[in-house]
Amino acid sequence: MPLVKTLISIEIIVNMKLYKLIKLKLLFNYGIIKAVNRNGGEFMKKIVLAGGCFWGVQEYFSRINGILKTEVGYANGKTYNPTYEQVCNDNTGFAEVCYVEYDERIITLKDVLSKFWAVVNPTSLNRQGNDVGNQYRSGIYYFDEDDIADIQESIKELQKKYEKKIVTEVKPLENYFKAEEYHQDYLKKNPNGYCHINLG
Repeated sequence: MPLVKTLISIEIIVNMKLYKLIKLKLLFNYGIIKAVNRNGGEFMKKIVLAGGCFWGVQEYFSRINGILKTEVGYANGKTYNPTYEQVCNDNTGFAEVCYVEYDERIITLKDVLSKFWAVVNPTSLNRQGNDVGNQYRSGIYYFDEDDIADIQESIKELQKKYEKKIVTEVKPLENYFKAEEYHQDYLKKNPNGYCHINLG
């Protein structure tokens, strides 16, 4: 009997550790826990940006110092896990976006947004360059409500440069689905591929 009790206890401990690991992973994935440095301060932050065709947006941000990770996907739509064809043709409400993780010790959100404004037309509704459609709208989708003030201030300053009203969508990230693998780092795989952004 003692051996049986010992085995049961070991199994319970293992299962509890596994549960905690799974729970921890989920919390990281949903942004509830953020990466911390050795001093306990947060340094990894994230934002999702829509600026027309996501190929160029990803390539552009991947070249910026302080950007830790980029990934393209579909955000704030009405269906579950859409395909590229559905986003383009089926009025799903999704925007083509670039998910960006950055080290705020190196680059602040204001700096990230300044880089973003440099390659989008914030007064163009549902269009960037030759890309036309609701999926090509410009947008800023945030995880952290503490970022709202910086976003609003950035837009307020930017508006001074335009006579037309800025129409860039600003919303919390409601949903996000990673795009198909062939879209990831597309312009690194296809250097001569289409891009509406001047990367020179």
